[in-house]
Amino acid sequence: MQSSNQPVLRDLVLVGGGHSHVGVLRMFAMNPEPGVRITVICTDIDTPYSGMLPGYISGHYSFDEVHIDLGRLCAFAGARLYHDAVVSIDRQNKKVICRHRPAVAYDVLSINIGSTPQMQQVEGAQTLAVPVKPIAQFNQRWLALLDKARQWPSHRGRMTIAVVGGGAGGVELVLSMQYRLRNELKALGRNPEDLQFVLLTAADTILPTHNPGVRARFAKVLSERNIEVHTQAEVVQVSPGCLHTKNGRTHDADETMWVTQAGGPAWLQSTGLALDAQGFIQVNAQLQTVNDPLVFAAGDIASFIDRPLEKAGVFAVRMGKPLTENLRRSLRGQGLITYKPQRHWLALISTGNRYAVASRGALGFAGDWVWHWKDRIDRHFMRRFTDLPVMDTSRPGAHVRTAIQSMGQLLKDIRAQGKAPTTHLSLSAEESQQAISAIAMRCGGCGAKVGATILSRALEHLKPVARPDVLIGLHSPDDAAVVRVPPGMAVVQTVDFFRAFIDDPYLFGKVAANHALGDIFAMGAEAQTATAVVTVPPGLESKVEDLLTQMMGGAIEVLNAAGCALVGGHTGEGAELALGFAINGLIDEKMDSVMRKGGMQAGDVLLLTKPIGTGTLFAAHARHATKGRWIDAALQSMLQSNQAGAQILQAHGATACTDLTGFGLLGHLIEMTRPSGVDAELNMSALPLLDGAVDCVKAGIVSSLQPANVRLRRALRNADEFVGDPRYPLLFDPQTAGGLLASVPAAQAAACVQALQAAGYVHTTIIGRITVQGDAIEPVLLKT
Repeated sequence: MQSSNQPVLRDLVLVGGGHSHVGVLRMFAMNPEPGVRITVICTDIDTPYSGMLPGYISGHYSFDEVHIDLGRLCAFAGARLYHDAVVSIDRQNKKVICRHRPAVAYDVLSINIGSTPQMQQVEGAQTLAVPVKPIAQFNQRWLALLDKARQWPSHRGRMTIAVVGGGAGGVELVLSMQYRLRNELKALGRNPEDLQFVLLTAADTILPTHNPGVRARFAKVLSERNIEVHTQAEVVQVSPGCLHTKNGRTHDADETMWVTQAGGPAWLQSTGLALDAQGFIQVNAQLQTVNDPLVFAAGDIASFIDRPLEKAGVFAVRMGKPLTENLRRSLRGQGLITYKPQRHWLALISTGNRYAVASRGALGFAGDWVWHWKDRIDRHFMRRFTDLPVMDTSRPGAHVRTAIQSMGQLLKDIRAQGKAPTTHLSLSAEESQQAISAIAMRCGGCGAKVGATILSRALEHLKPVARPDVLIGLHSPDDAAVVRVPPGMAVVQTVDFFRAFIDDPYLFGKVAANHALGDIFAMGAEAQTATAVVTVPPGLESKVEDLLTQMMGGAIEVLNAAGCALVGGHTGEGAELALGFAINGLIDEKMDSVMRKGGMQAGDVLLLTKPIGTGTLFAAHARHATKGRWIDAALQSMLQSNQAGAQILQAHGATACTDLTGFGLLGHLIEMTRPSGVDAELNMSALPLLDGAVDCVKAGIVSSLQPANVRLRRALRNADEFVGDPRYPLLFDPQTAGGLLASVPAAQAAACVQALQAAGYVHTTIIGRITVQGDAIEPVLLKT
């Protein structure tokens, strides 16, 4: 997690991870604005570069070569990445409404989400055609088409693939798909002529925005490649296996790709922003929406009112610099600069087979060398976002001194009403006083409680689950909660507390609650109540309130789902965001249903319900050395509750159980074998691992807790045989909200694994077995 050395004074929210916004992120990373927090809300972790997409479809580039890792870029920029979809904007309260999380507050907002196909106007298109935009969602559909073509049965005759749209995007797509799919069939020993390609356009010609010479070149290429081209063929209906055009003709189409009639997404209609006829956001020459000075838009979603701009990636890329400057100036309360789009631009349009045509105004030329030129340009662009500079951390304590100096200067600047060069931010008199107070607290390490007004506002919309055994709780706050223990039940108690390791407070709240509940479920108990201990960095009241709302909103969702009532807590200010819970659970006082660590029996099978590797992955994330999709997958694993898993283990006679946390797999296994008086065999090849965990270990990146856990290697009977195994370090990897490690009677193991996988624990694996305690001191034997 990027720790901030200064209080948050303003929130810049970027909706979408398009070409303009990745430029904004990089420029803010290289030149941060003190006091500004950036949040990116995007449905995708890997954002595609449209210029290289045809090459990816042709098979010339890998997935990673044509996608910008938004997770890694955000980490580099110190920005928060919220993986969610936006469904509206509450402009009156300056909040972005998301589908799966609390609303996100902004001071300045920018939208760069590309375009959306308006397929609802064509009967059958939404269900039977594949839209190319949004590009980020196209990959899965393309991979499905690849598989379909490979498996197309010969008795059905030729497979016909139609592309609707005769602009540069449609022409490049049909040529790239043909090149790739024909090669795929050749590799399988099949006849590439089993594929037929058709291009349809409503216009009088293909490539209507390009010069006649370029159009003629592509008409020749399409003809030579036996691709049927139909102009003046507006598709008005899509039916199974057939396209119907306005002129009354029909065309065979086993698969239809849609590259035309794009517009803005439907949710923009509810925002009150000024939109054009196609639903794009109208912006002025400063890329500012025409009816809201706090909202900006760029790329395809922007409709430039000074003159129409083609929906081309070149404009989105070049908007990045003026957009960055104007976002910065808007936050400072300064005048904005004017964006001046070029009248003519160079388009390099590929034909799929490492050949390209250049088009600029009346000029046009082509050749293999043009494709290689385009390749160099595209790779150079991508290196700006893949080869990120390494920050200097060589001088211990230097960053602390810098932070103290910058906060001191920030304090002076705020007292000077934002006129000094460090902050530039425009603050009201009340905000200035709050900022001065926050900086003073942070410099002095104050542990003051958060104000009651802030706390009550942050918690007023949170609804803890109601339980009849909670007599006094948050529904009627008092000095302490009063909870009834039902007759015949015993209380199970546990506590966990740790600082934030991700920049998303909502997800952190969910993970922290899930982690704390893990001990209760591992014991076979029911969660009853929770009290929270929260530490938040000081700052403007509105920012602290939003932080608490996000974090506790996530936590209460998890607690409520577990039937656990939040009954109270304590909130204080400190240097870092942190959250912990004391959880009370209930279990039958006869103790028959308790799952303890010490019940293992020789002959039992050892099960693990979740993959391991969170420690090394998040250590790498802090160094910008991991892929965003690896972190996203790790978070999804950490968000999965162990509640249902524990119940399934109980039902299948689990003899011992614990949840994997800070001591790692080996540490927790030793905690089980020792009181059980048994030994264990661990199969290295069976260990379920999170994507990227081995890559991070191979790069020499491990958690800061790893060295303490490695001391437990003395419990391994044959450690020397496996030291060179890349999975070996993961035995000591500390886990957060890890899975359940349990021993189950061998006769029940297969059914137990099947039940766990069916319940969503898809990585559940038998990782070893329990053996009779031998003469060796070391209880654990590693096996391949």
